[in-house]
Amino acid sequence: MLVDFRFGRAKAAKVVAVRWVGPWNEARIKRELEGVGRWAKAHKLRTGRWFFQQPRERTWEVAVEVFGRARPEGRMTRRTYKASAVAEVRFDPEQVSPRVVYHGLTDWLRWRRKEGTIRRAGIYREVYEDNPWKNPKAWHDTLVQVVVHKD
Repeated sequence: MLVDFRFGRAKAAKVVAVRWVGPWNEARIKRELEGVGRWAKAHKLRTGRWFFQQPRERTWEVAVEVFGRARPEGRMTRRTYKASAVAEVRFDPEQVSPRVVYHGLTDWLRWRRKEGTIRRAGIYREVYEDNPWKNPKAWHDTLVQVVVHKD
């Protein structure tokens, strides 16, 4: 499998998201992401991309892109991820270790900063086309994006 880093452009997305603070817990990430998906289905909203990111230290956010109008309730918030320049890599976590991909992307961005291609890099986020726990195709096509600032 080919794994290559590239610069691209991420499209804007209107999402419903849940954010929490605490230690890494994959079971909680799965539960929160599936909860947002169930909420969207219950409100008869069409869904798009599924997101997972760590905006700050020990802070986690899961989000599902939704199309249509709905008022979030409880801990859910409505957000807009702006269209932005990103560095990205697409890979299959069963063939290439995510640890290797993340370290490689971090080093690649460090060198882009040193040579002046970018000024700084933002947070990392994983993007899936569907629920990665229920759709194996979405899992095998993991996209990792980092918002980059070139000016």
